[in-house]
Amino acid sequence: MAATSRFANGNQLLQALSSRDRALLEPNLEPVDLPLRRDIEKPNRRIDEVFFMDEGIASVVAVQDKGTAIEIGIVGNEGMSGTAILLGTDRSPHSTYIQVKGKGRKISATDLRNAINGSPSMQSVLLKFTQAFMVQTAHTAIANARAKLHERLARWILMAHDRVPGDILQLTHEFIALMLAVRRAGVTEAIHVLQKQKLIGAHRAEITVLNRKGIEKIAGNF
Repeated sequence: MAATSRFANGNQLLQALSSRDRALLEPNLEPVDLPLRRDIEKPNRRIDEVFFMDEGIASVVAVQDKGTAIEIGIVGNEGMSGTAILLGTDRSPHSTYIQVKGKGRKISATDLRNAINGSPSMQSVLLKFTQAFMVQTAHTAIANARAKLHERLARWILMAHDRVPGDILQLTHEFIALMLAVRRAGVTEAIHVLQKQKLIGAHRAEITVLNRKGIEKIAGNF
């Protein structure tokens, strides 16, 4: 679960559970639409519900006191929100909201805790995802510190591409700028670098992946 597949239907984390463990969760899982910008978690607020994504992408965003925000991780159908619950607390310092609209299933934090307490095997699977997500955030920090902006953008495009069907990412330059904590002009310049190499196409509010292997070379080890 350290990486997503390209592209699987449904939530891969739920599918990784044993039939017995899924049966513990299913009575309390509620289908839910996840529109753009829907808040899933707010900084330092109690987490009452946990979401398993079937489609779409959620952004986990670190927010500073002065309102500066930068994305530190994303979650698609490979995982879930609410990792703080798995780690024994009830809130996170970060904000989590929907970046690409989709669908999923939600469960109350109380019901999830009860299910985990009754199943060490479920806890083990969900904690493995938590570790994988922590690895993702660590590599994001490395990329933010060391990579050039077009390399960071290439990495981010690959991560988003892993989590959506098809090759079109419906995202505005403004939103990418927020996620990468740079000015919009910087995003435009980085997009032009990838366009010139015919790796992506860019139109209003969308990016099209044209050459994934080429983007992977640009992203390198970040």
